[in-house]
Amino acid sequence: MKRSVWAVVAGVLVVVGVTTGVDLILHATGTFRPWAEPLDDADAALALSYRIVISVAGAWLTARLAPQSPMKHALALGLVGVVLAGAGAVATWNLGLGPRWYPLSLVLFAIPQCWAGGWLERAYSSRRSAASQAHAA
Repeated sequence: MKRSVWAVVAGVLVVVGVTTGVDLILHATGTFRPWAEPLDDADAALALSYRIVISVAGAWLTARLAPQSPMKHALALGLVGVVLAGAGAVATWNLGLGPRWYPLSLVLFAIPQCWAGGWLERAYSSRRSAASQAHAA
């Protein structure tokens, strides 16, 4: 049970940590507007694009660390993402921080991107297994 919880927590930490780091870099380099200004559609689209990639990687890590049922663990990370993104959408809905499609997209993509990360781990796991069997023969 501890390894299962750790796998999901590791995925959350990686996704939150890396996306926050990218946000900081993009603000520091002037790619994004200053923190006090709301995101426009282009900034939100850029943020969504790297969040999808990072979330797929986080789900891959979760599936890789899972003691069993890697896809279930990746989807559990997706459920955590739905809850966190949903809470964020509700908390910020009327604050004028950017386009309203952006927080909704975070909620909608949480499960599919984590499924993709679990699928990648399954594909790599099959290749690792085949390679180790070929090496053993």
